Amino acid sequence: MGNITLAIPEEVRKEMRHFSEVKWSEVARKAIVERLETLKLAESLAKKSKLTQKDVENFSRKMKSEASKRFLA
Repeated sequence: MGNITLAIPEEVRKEMRHFSEVKWSEVARKAIVERLETLKLAESLAKKSKLTQKDVENFSRKMKSEASKRFLA
């Protein structure tokens, strides 16, 4: 099994120490695996999509615009 090193803010590290019974490496491992599964699913769906890059960019722009209106208004 490979190893990684994470940099976290000191305040987070202090809070993690408060919950020393938690196996933080397992929490990180599960989060990474879940993200990988999400990315693989998104990649799989994207491969099947008939949208062009321009379609995706337009959709993204509209979503950001609508989100801005909704949450910043």
